[in-house]
Amino acid sequence: MKLTLHIWRQQNRTTPGKMRTYPLDGVSPDMSFLEMLDILNEGLIKTGEEPVAFDQDCREGICGSCAMVINGLAHGPERATTACQLHMRSFQDGDHIYIEPWRAKAFPVIKDLCTDRSAFDRIIQAGGFVSVNTGGAPDGNSLPIPKVDQEVAMDAAECIGCGACVAACPNASAMLFLSAKVSHLAHTPQGQPERRDRVRKMVAQHDREGFGHCTNINECEAACPKEISVEHIAQLNRDFIASAIVAAVK
Repeated sequence: MKLTLHIWRQQNRTTPGKMRTYPLDGVSPDMSFLEMLDILNEGLIKTGEEPVAFDQDCREGICGSCAMVINGLAHGPERATTACQLHMRSFQDGDHIYIEPWRAKAFPVIKDLCTDRSAFDRIIQAGGFVSVNTGGAPDGNSLPIPKVDQEVAMDAAECIGCGACVAACPNASAMLFLSAKVSHLAHTPQGQPERRDRVRKMVAQHDREGFGHCTNINECEAACPKEISVEHIAQLNRDFIASAIVAAVK
């Protein structure tokens, strides 16, 4: 396959960036998207150019590092797929591919396709710790949890914190990420003691980081590689309202 890559190049967060065009030949349809970028970088290094910086770690769709917008879509054209799991057979010979970093105020560009997503870490930290002393590994049946709650908690816990929801949202809202982190604890016994305070603190931190508000466009669910449901946002809203009422009464 012969491709034309249009890639955002930016030296650091204080300098302006621009799209650069790179022709690339000999791309196998069986390559992953990141392997294709590896081939590009090998060629750039041979010619004395600086390689394209991009985040990657597991390359198995688990870590959430491979954050990039491909042809205007977070993680590319395949549904429920991270950029590292995207294969070049999803494109055609002669295609022009546009590759950009996440675009959000809360995710400043570090270099090229790398963005600073530590805002997610600070949101989780704002939620605090689970104070329940669990001790050693408990027996699987010692804490009976309804099957529905267990499934909802596990679905929410699938979130890998990649930031695709933010990149896809016109408001750059992180509500899907936030709701997944709130919801998976809200449906377990261990998450109950701090439940009300946790949601209020995490929402406040979300707003301080500069993320936008949710207006129910649902682009976040469509872009999520783990298909996290927007129903978790409804759970977040219920918990937040209950928490705000309790706090106002005290």
